[in-house]
Amino acid sequence: MSTPLADTTNPDLGLLYAVNGLAKRSPQWLDHLVSWIGEYGILIGLAMLGLVGWLQARRRPDAPVAIAGLLWVPLSVAVAELANLPIAAIVDRPRPFVDHPGLLVLVDGKAGTHSFVSDHSTMTMAVAVSLFLVNRKLGWIAGGLALLQGFCRMFMGVHYPTDVIGGFALAVAVVLLLAPIAMAVLVPFCHALSRTAVAPLIRAPERGGTAARGTVPRGRRRGRGAVRSEEQPPESDLAA
Repeated sequence: MSTPLADTTNPDLGLLYAVNGLAKRSPQWLDHLVSWIGEYGILIGLAMLGLVGWLQARRRPDAPVAIAGLLWVPLSVAVAELANLPIAAIVDRPRPFVDHPGLLVLVDGKAGTHSFVSDHSTMTMAVAVSLFLVNRKLGWIAGGLALLQGFCRMFMGVHYPTDVIGGFALAVAVVLLLAPIAMAVLVPFCHALSRTAVAPLIRAPERGGTAARGTVPRGRRRGRGAVRSEEQPPESDLAA
């Protein structure tokens, strides 16, 4: 038996019908494309962003700290999904198409599963917020993908707007509240790993090694005055 939260308010249902109505007016190929993006594509895109973040983090002066922040990305997703299990069971909200058969459902296999909160929305926003703590540029991109994920879930007819908002809120709370604890454990762990055989996973080897004896860095070969060194520490986006 569902709780009162299963009874949507008119604005909630109205927005769902408006977004899902776009699917009814769209060509079939577009519906299939949005369904694939909303089910798999955005998650794949976020995984690629994580890979880019790892490649960049290894080259930062604070590489072990940055890698620790990246390790918190998948861990925060796992923690948020675990936190969602009791929430979904307590709220027990059915999928919107169960109570509103007029919706167009673009993906199968969702009947009998919980609607609140949206797992996909929770996962994508957890990635976005935790990645933002390490690399703000990638975090903004991931945040845009998370918003697109929420739109796709409504377009597909499998979630109410409040399911999406609830997933976003849960993800933000888990990431920000537990990040200090996670970093307190992960930073020493990554520093320890940087002194083992897996050190290349934590810190990128220096290109070309050290400069040869008797040579002068290229940036210092110009006449008088101090010339700035070519090597400048990269901008640190670590906010955690």
